[in-house]
Amino acid sequence: MTTEQAVGQRDTATGAAEQATDRAASLPVVIIGAGPVGVTTALLLAQHGVRTVVLDRHRDVYPLPRAVAIDDEVRRILQAVGVDGEFAPVARPANGLRLLDARHRVMAEFRRSSHGHHGFPQTSMFDQPQLERLLRDALARRPECELRGGVEVTAVAAQDGDGPVRVTVRADGGETHLWADAVLGCDGAGSLTRDAIGAGWEDLRFEEHWSAIDVRTRAHVRCWEGVDQVCDPARPATFMRIGEDRYRWEFRLGDGDSLDGPDGRERLRELVAPWVDISHGDDFEVIRQARYTFRARLADRWRRGRVFLLGDAAHLTPPFIGQGLCSGMRDAHNLAWKLARVLQQGADERLLDTYESERKPHARHVIRLAVATGWAMTGGQDRAAVFRRTLLGTACRVPGVTGLAGRGLSPALTPGPLVRRGRLAGTCCPQPWVTADGRRTRLDDVLGDSLAVLTAVPLIPSTRAVAEGLGARIVPVDELGDDGTLAAWLRDGRAAAVLLRPDRVVLDTVPTGRGGFTDAAAWASLLCTTHRPALLRSTAR
Repeated sequence: MTTEQAVGQRDTATGAAEQATDRAASLPVVIIGAGPVGVTTALLLAQHGVRTVVLDRHRDVYPLPRAVAIDDEVRRILQAVGVDGEFAPVARPANGLRLLDARHRVMAEFRRSSHGHHGFPQTSMFDQPQLERLLRDALARRPECELRGGVEVTAVAAQDGDGPVRVTVRADGGETHLWADAVLGCDGAGSLTRDAIGAGWEDLRFEEHWSAIDVRTRAHVRCWEGVDQVCDPARPATFMRIGEDRYRWEFRLGDGDSLDGPDGRERLRELVAPWVDISHGDDFEVIRQARYTFRARLADRWRRGRVFLLGDAAHLTPPFIGQGLCSGMRDAHNLAWKLARVLQQGADERLLDTYESERKPHARHVIRLAVATGWAMTGGQDRAAVFRRTLLGTACRVPGVTGLAGRGLSPALTPGPLVRRGRLAGTCCPQPWVTADGRRTRLDDVLGDSLAVLTAVPLIPSTRAVAEGLGARIVPVDELGDDGTLAAWLRDGRAAAVLLRPDRVVLDTVPTGRGGFTDAAAWASLLCTTHRPALLRSTAR
C-alpha cells in the first residue's frame, strides 16, 4: 500500500467516524430562517419541550419593514408564545378597509372590530422589525432554543429511509454538517429547502410590480385609521397608518415610472398629495423605498419525509387582504404541536401528513381571495376592469355583504383525519375573558398548550377516559365565569362538548343529546402516543 493510499484510507475512516458521531448527536429540529415564522415555530416547539436550532444568514433582525398587518388569530398565536403583552403597546388597531374610486370617494367600507373572535382587534398594524425583536428576545429566554446568525445553509439532504436529515452550513469560511430528526424550511420565496424536496410552484396567475414607501412624518396626514385601497385603473394605490408617526404607501407604477433621482421627490409629492401636503418643510422622512413583484403561488408539495415548508417557502400571497404573514404563522401553529407529539410522545407518523392536507387548501383559499380582491380593485385598465369595479361598488352597498367578506379571511379547515364533520369542526373556538383562580385572564391561558375538552355537561366515563388518555384538560364552561360566549357558541353549534387541538381548532364534538364524540375511532390512533396506547385503543373501538 502506498503512502497516499494509506492517507486516503485514514481520511475516509476519519470522515466516516465524524459522520457517525454527528448522526449520534443529531438535533431534534433544525429551522432554516429566523423571520417571524421560523422563530414562532421554535417558540411553539419549545413549549412542548422540543429543542431547536434556528439558522439564519443575517446576524440581526432585517432592519426594514415588510409585513405591516396581522389579524386577531395571529395575535392569538403571539399570545401562545408569550409575546403579545409586549406586542400590544407597539401595535395599532385598524378600523378596516376602505375602497376608494379614482377621485378618492368612498365606494365601500369593510369595518373591523376592536374585539374579534380570538379576543383581539381584528386587524393590527405594526412594524415588522419591532415584532421580530420581541420574538427573538423571547427565543433567547428559552433554553430549548438556539439561534445561529451569520450562517448560510448550502444544502439539505432529505432522508434515506428513517434516518436523520443532513443540513450543510457554511460559516466563517468553512462548512459543517448538522443532523436533525426534522428540518423546517422557513427560508422565504427563494427557499433552498423547497428545491431540496423537489417541490415546484403552482402559478395562480397573478403578477404585478408595485413600489412600497415607508415614511416617518409629524405632518398632518388625512387618515381614517384604517387601510385605503384606491381602485383607479390608471394608478391603483394602498395607504395605511402603521404607527404614531409612521405611514406606508404602495403604488403600482409603470415601467417608466421612478421615484429615484432629482425628479423623484416631486413625483412622490404628487402621489401622496391626496393624503398629505409635503410641498413645504422637510418633515417627511422616507425610511425606505422598495420595488416588489406581487405574485400568487403555491408549492406543489410541502413535505418530503421529515423536511417541511412553511410561510413564503410554501405559498406567496398578494398583499391586498393582509394575509401573507398571517398564513405563515398559521402554518407554524398547525405543524408545531403535531411534530412535537411525534418527536416527544411517539405519536403516529401519519399525524404529520395532516399538515399539508389541512394547510394547503386553506392557503389556496386565501391566495385566491387576495387575487380576486386585487383584480377587482386594481386589475388592469380595460373596460372589463371598470365593469368589475362598478359591480364591486354595487355589491358592497348590499346590506351584510361587507360583513360576510370579512369573515371569509380564515374559513374552517376542510374535513379530514383531525377535522371531523359538524358545525363547529374545523373552526377555532372563541377566546373570551374568563376567571381562573380569582383573576381575569384569557381562555387560552387556562387551557394551556395541550389538547382540551370544553364541555357544557358532565362527560360520560368513556368520553372522559378518551380525554384523559389524550392528556387533554377537561374544562367545564360553567366554571369559567365568562360572559356566556362559550355556552352560546356550543349551543349554536349543537354541541354539548368539543375536543380542541392545541392550535384551538375543534377536532371533534359531542353532539347535544349524545354521550360521546362523533368519530373517536377515526382520529384516536393518530394521536395515540407510546405513553398511553392501551387506553386510547380500547376506548376508540
